[in-house]
Amino acid sequence: MANETEQVREVRNNPQPRKRNHGARPRPQNNGGERQSGGNRRYGSRPRNNNGTQQSRQSRQKRTPVRIIPLGGLNEIGKNMTVFECCNDMFILDCGLAFPDMDMPGVDIVIPDFTYVEGNKDKIRGIVITHGHEDHIGGLAYLLKKINVPIYGTRMTLGLIEGKLEEHGLLKQAKLIEIEPRTTVKMGCMAVEFIKVNHSIPGAVGMAIHTPAGIIVHTGDFKVDFSPIDDEIIDLARFGELGSRGVLALMADSTNAERTGFTCSERTVGGSFEKLFKRAEGRRIIIATFSSNVHRVQQIIDQAKNYGRKVAVFGRSMVHVIEKATELGYLKVPKGMLIDIDEMSRYPDEKIVLVTTGSQGEPLSALTRMAMNSHRKVTITPNDFIIISAKPIPGNEKFVTRVVNELMKSGAEVIYESMYEVHVSGHACQEELKLIQALTKPKFFIPVHGEYKHLIKHAEIAKSMGMADDHIIIASIGDVIETDGNSMRIVSQVPAGRVMVDGLGVGDVGSIVLRDRKHLAQDGLIIVVIGIERAANAVVAGPDIISRGFVYVRESEELMDEARSVLTRVLDNCNARDLKEWGTLKTKLRDVLSDFIYEKTKRSPMILPIIMEV
Repeated sequence: MANETEQVREVRNNPQPRKRNHGARPRPQNNGGERQSGGNRRYGSRPRNNNGTQQSRQSRQKRTPVRIIPLGGLNEIGKNMTVFECCNDMFILDCGLAFPDMDMPGVDIVIPDFTYVEGNKDKIRGIVITHGHEDHIGGLAYLLKKINVPIYGTRMTLGLIEGKLEEHGLLKQAKLIEIEPRTTVKMGCMAVEFIKVNHSIPGAVGMAIHTPAGIIVHTGDFKVDFSPIDDEIIDLARFGELGSRGVLALMADSTNAERTGFTCSERTVGGSFEKLFKRAEGRRIIIATFSSNVHRVQQIIDQAKNYGRKVAVFGRSMVHVIEKATELGYLKVPKGMLIDIDEMSRYPDEKIVLVTTGSQGEPLSALTRMAMNSHRKVTITPNDFIIISAKPIPGNEKFVTRVVNELMKSGAEVIYESMYEVHVSGHACQEELKLIQALTKPKFFIPVHGEYKHLIKHAEIAKSMGMADDHIIIASIGDVIETDGNSMRIVSQVPAGRVMVDGLGVGDVGSIVLRDRKHLAQDGLIIVVIGIERAANAVVAGPDIISRGFVYVRESEELMDEARSVLTRVLDNCNARDLKEWGTLKTKLRDVLSDFIYEKTKRSPMILPIIMEV
């Protein structure tokens, strides 16, 4: 067996068959299962008996400790990011974003806190990406502005990353390295093996992380689909091989841990589409789905071909993904099938299928604008047959319901997930989670990717498979999980949390700004303006009161007059020193007016005194 130095050289020096056009480094060689197995033995993992105990006395000796540091994706949905650290080497697994909650007015997206990564940027050997969904790649552009390290991913994943980096002007200096499943990449004293999994986007992979302490398996987002659209089945054999040689820890997707049974195959949706296309004969078909679900779009295109329809695409993200998937060969589109939105008028309704974004009822999405009759090029009519091919993300149910109601008011027939099988999840349900547990036979278990209730449910599943309570780690972002191969525990914490992005501002919206925004949204604003002449030290103008979002002044003149009188009395009682201390004066005006307004209305608007020097 080659020693470690020789293996590092082997990975780094193998020529790459195809380079990406912006300075990618050589692609690592696909070493195959046998070579990976040798790597496992090199790090000291040994076969275990059915009880999961190590058979070798040597294996019970302490090894070089490895640290797992989740910076996102725990106790939340989205912004998945995990750091793996050993000796003087670190690498990052995924770097995603989350979409803002209702208590984040004005915020565009939320990304992880990169403080710990920035402080250790000299140790970072690379970033490995499981797949191309926003919650796994959406934060990359913001991270690459702080550190520039190689990014490893499959062809589809890197294709989507390219588009994001180009928007931020980072593509030319980015180091994107394409990998294939069963490929291993060296990360200093660690090595990352990519394993094919099924998900709702092509090119999804899990990871086997070979460390001095043992093998850590990270599933990424996955499901078990035995009849996927691209015919590439999850590599269960490799998960089983790793389990037979000894897996130290399993980190598995918990999103659907509450759902019993198995997740349906994506082909189920294709069967539903076939029935619905037949039912929609003579009408225009509009289908809203996730832009990244290339396999769903492929089935729409296949049915459009069968029924002699043309396909028009709406929504910026949808157009981008379809263009990239077609370019990379993941999407097969017959020549002449796709038409521009402006060409639709040349075809009758029964010859058109519109594929659009907006399945979550997003206010600015194409489907929502159609529903509200504000779309410039599409007007909903009773001759429209609309399919919403997605399940509402928790919190979006009201938005989706509103869109469905408005579409129906226009006379359209609307099909949504609760009525027909027009959507299946991309995440594993309980029986699939049990299957991965059974195959990998991990010594320790760390549920990831989900809210706290999902993590707890997944832990219960692991316990039902024989995992001991003290071998399950329910972590939070920022926790440092350390293992030496024999034990695993949370030893400390690092800076972690959420960084809000608003326009071009990153991190400048904090808790105080959000508090003020919510205050303004809930109670409105009152501005008090007075003018003071410095020389005479006297009030010469005001107080004038301006209301925004509190009451309409013209309909509340009596209240405004009384408020003005209260402020005037305060100013009359101020001595010369008070008029010089503007900070103190503003506090007096604010407190007195706040008490008066609450007494009269039981409301607490934000009060902003402004003193002008005249």
